[in-house]
Amino acid sequence: MGSKKKPKEHEELVEKETPDIKEKIQEETGEESELTKCQEELQEQKDKYLRAYADFENMKKRLEREKTNAVIFANEAFAKDLLTVLDTFENALSSFDKIEANEEAVDKIKEGMVLTYEQLLSVLKKHGVEEIACEGEFNPEFHQAVTQMDSDKHESGEIVQVLQKGYKLKDRILRASMVATCK
Repeated sequence: MGSKKKPKEHEELVEKETPDIKEKIQEETGEESELTKCQEELQEQKDKYLRAYADFENMKKRLEREKTNAVIFANEAFAKDLLTVLDTFENALSSFDKIEANEEAVDKIKEGMVLTYEQLLSVLKKHGVEEIACEGEFNPEFHQAVTQMDSDKHESGEIVQVLQKGYKLKDRILRASMVATCK
């Protein structure tokens, strides 16, 4: 008879203790699932933070680049306006070669103009304005073909004559060179 009571008592004990154990398991499982949720949310927040920080850094770099370019190219319009003065100087200097008078005054005037012209070129160069090279092959990025000519000395597509010099400010084209190319 004693043996029959034990299983019955055991069953009763199991039934009494089972809800407590189930509650403990649920509590622990609930805590673990809440902990897991918190860790996932923390990871999401870290990801959002890292993305926002990366966006901020990229914007900061882009603004710095734009600021640098604004400073470099601030005088672009002024430099463009000076190019007509440079053209006038070149025309005046070339007209001196056509004067046949050998007067000392004409030579002094020409010398003064040459010095002024060279000074203007050096100031422009100091501020990043440079003449575009016009030798050899035609490049549409730097040259504007105004006309085509026949030439025995040049191959097709090569520059035969420069009609107006071109200039650039750093990497930007202020004015493309007007050229005649070989047919």
